[in-house]
Amino acid sequence: MSRILDAIAKHAADKPDAVALSDDTGTWSFAELGIAVAEAARSLADLCEDGRRPVAVKLPNSAAWVIIDLALLSIGRVSVPLADFYSDDQVAAAMADSGAGWIIEPADDLPVLRVLGHALSVRKLNTDDVSIHAGTAKISYTSGSTSAPKGVCLSVALQEQVAASIVERFGAGYAGIHVPVLSLGVLLENVAGLYPVLLAGGHYKIVETGSLGLSNPFRPDFAAMRSALAANNASSTILVPELLRGLMSRPDIPVPDLRLVAVGGSKMAPGLVVAARASGLPVYEGYGLTECGSVVAVNAPAGDRPGTCGVPLSHANVSIAADGEVIVGGQMFLGYVGQPAHEGAVHTGDLGEVDADGFLSIVGRKKNVIITSFGRNVSPEWVESELLLQREFAQAIVLGDGEARLSALLVPSSVDVSGPAASAAVDRANERLPAYARIGSFRLVPPLTPASGLVTANGRPRRDAIAQAFRSLIPEGETAT
Repeated sequence: MSRILDAIAKHAADKPDAVALSDDTGTWSFAELGIAVAEAARSLADLCEDGRRPVAVKLPNSAAWVIIDLALLSIGRVSVPLADFYSDDQVAAAMADSGAGWIIEPADDLPVLRVLGHALSVRKLNTDDVSIHAGTAKISYTSGSTSAPKGVCLSVALQEQVAASIVERFGAGYAGIHVPVLSLGVLLENVAGLYPVLLAGGHYKIVETGSLGLSNPFRPDFAAMRSALAANNASSTILVPELLRGLMSRPDIPVPDLRLVAVGGSKMAPGLVVAARASGLPVYEGYGLTECGSVVAVNAPAGDRPGTCGVPLSHANVSIAADGEVIVGGQMFLGYVGQPAHEGAVHTGDLGEVDADGFLSIVGRKKNVIITSFGRNVSPEWVESELLLQREFAQAIVLGDGEARLSALLVPSSVDVSGPAASAAVDRANERLPAYARIGSFRLVPPLTPASGLVTANGRPRRDAIAQAFRSLIPEGETAT
């Protein structure tokens, strides 16, 4: 039996009228949530008759997404969540790789299924049957730092253990009203946002994309986003660093009920958490990866050390290898689709440190280490984090393997950032870095997006793809003084 479904049933018995879920079409109590899940489960069992084949879910954030996810969980069907910003090619690749037998999408005309006011289509797919690891409940394609992310097979037990560990770390009192900003198709929001809120008996309040300032997800309206969080009495949300920096730009808009902003997805400069808190955002940095079911470690009010990713959650055994690689033991993923079953600890490829009090810090990626022509090793994430402390930049990618000096691709935080202003910001960042790690040249570039294939859904750069795409631009970059 599922911990989450058990928790919904318990909350329905203990507080049947308490609000569990809402979106722009309505509000539902825990009792109503349980009924909706059961009804959708019966419908899906009939519509998706071959129980061996995964079911792909490509829906925007909505109450329907939540019900479909829980219904598939309740009948033991493998789900393949697809972020709503995925390209058609990415969707087709995931469906073929996973052998999905059906895809659930918004209905364009006559719906096959109605869920809490949402009209859905359930379309049968013509894909080849694929062998999936035994015990798989979800196949996630939301992470990976290469151009072709692998399908990660996750069990119910791992997902629910991560969610339960998050509730344990923060306490059920932090559930409150959670307003998602990230796509539910991204594992971080699904497992670390939705599931802990349901376990703890909170209210998962889905706000329409336009109201959140995400009509164009790659050019967010951060004033609208901050206003929406305030207007909807959000007590918690989850962000990636790029969105956090955007929200920090509007400290004039208070968010009085916000008590928890969990941030992860890529390395953050130590000063960013302090600066975010000064702007009125109660930020707590965490760390995780898909193969570990999302979150591995996170800071919390009862155990907080800015500049670190916090102490590992109770289910994760973290150690540091002789070469600095972070290794996570415990019950982890089952394997990649089409590859042998995974056994043992996860070798993350991240370089890290654990201090005397058990707080984990990530210092870079093992395979991303740049070796300059002077023989100096530099983790690009370190230099990027210093660049991103400058308010002029929304994204930064550092390159320079085999070169005498480092170069950077910089995405301005607004159209008002001029070349001279960017140069001055690079100079400020360079002052905080040793000579061998300073930026020698840079180029201002448009935003790097998942749709372009240059970053992952969580904002992690696909460095090989970026280097290839901008190879001809680097030598032409501005020179930092």
